[in-house]
Amino acid sequence: HVFSFSNLLFSPSPISLLCALLLCLPLAIIFTITTPLNNITPTHVLNRSSDIRSNPISIFPPPTNHSIQQKHSKEHPSTESSSAVLLHEEVDDNLLFQEAAKVNSIPQPVTAPKKLAFMFLTTTPLPFAPLWELFFNNTPKNLYNIYIHADPRFNYTPPFQGVFAVRVIPSKPTRRHSPTLAAAGRRLLARALLHDKLNYMFALLSPSCIPLHSFSFTYRVLIKSKKSFIEILGNESWAYGRWAARGEHAMLPEVKFEDFRIGSQFFVIKRKHAMIIVRDKKLWSKFKLPCLEASTCYPEEHYFSTLLNMVDPQGCVPTTLTHVNWKGSHGGHPRTYTASEVGPELMLTLRSTRPRYGDEGINGSDLSVAKRYDPFLFARKFSPDSLRPLMNISTVFIFED
Repeated sequence: HVFSFSNLLFSPSPISLLCALLLCLPLAIIFTITTPLNNITPTHVLNRSSDIRSNPISIFPPPTNHSIQQKHSKEHPSTESSSAVLLHEEVDDNLLFQEAAKVNSIPQPVTAPKKLAFMFLTTTPLPFAPLWELFFNNTPKNLYNIYIHADPRFNYTPPFQGVFAVRVIPSKPTRRHSPTLAAAGRRLLARALLHDKLNYMFALLSPSCIPLHSFSFTYRVLIKSKKSFIEILGNESWAYGRWAARGEHAMLPEVKFEDFRIGSQFFVIKRKHAMIIVRDKKLWSKFKLPCLEASTCYPEEHYFSTLLNMVDPQGCVPTTLTHVNWKGSHGGHPRTYTASEVGPELMLTLRSTRPRYGDEGINGSDLSVAKRYDPFLFARKFSPDSLRPLMNISTVFIFED
């Protein structure tokens, strides 16, 4: 009988199978040697590629080996790839805070310019993104970073683009009257600390916030400051109800009523204080507890002010640099400015108003801030239809100073 490949394929026998194996073995060896390993795409990346295209807030897939990622970031601390991994890796919050707590509180290298970290906490597409684009326009990239915490339950259409593209950190659902908003703020701080050691000041902003000055003005004010700006109020008439929202004795012994403080959700804090927040376990163990009464539950307005006032009150200027108008507030929300109200007069008023420093209206302000007149750098709340008039006056009233 004449031996052929047809015999091998259609009439297999032990001898023919052995011949086929011997014939294919050299080809397999050659293919293995000449095929580079880095051309093989991991299965988990292939499985996630469709998710990344369909979901605007799905970004870099997490590394499969956390220790390898850590080693890479130490060997190449200034590379964009290691920064992206640190920014976008999906990890448990406890592990995230543990890693952030290890970061040196002093920016390195000290010869490089300090950066501002702009942290947006949102459940919607950013309605004033075009205005912020102008704010960051022509600004050197080595002076700032942007981070977005976007509740994954919502649709972000249009997706984050321009300076906001690929700036969403792994985010979790948030809900008013719960610890989730404060947890999101801590998550933003931890990601910013891990991402860039040059982040010096951390500004928490809402989607309804607008800038009141140019980037250069904002940068000068914040970088030269030796203190954080966070509202700290201790004599509000409703303070006891908020302190006891989890139960009359739930906050004890960690947070006594006389140590409890109230303040704006939006702050600008130094790296030192960001480190204090991500390292804290003691006070957070109390503020993360669910409330018994939703109407008095605002951990995002209590936790940060209470913690920093207990740990380093002298390191804080007790005010927020985000202007807000509580006259005509509704349902616990401040007044919202509409398009018809936006004009030169409003902008001048917001820029010239003096911030409230702590409880100065009741007991007199601390002498260290009594004569301060810090400028408001941001303002809220503005309705989305305010964008057009804001853009029309932005050149004169926002970005030329």
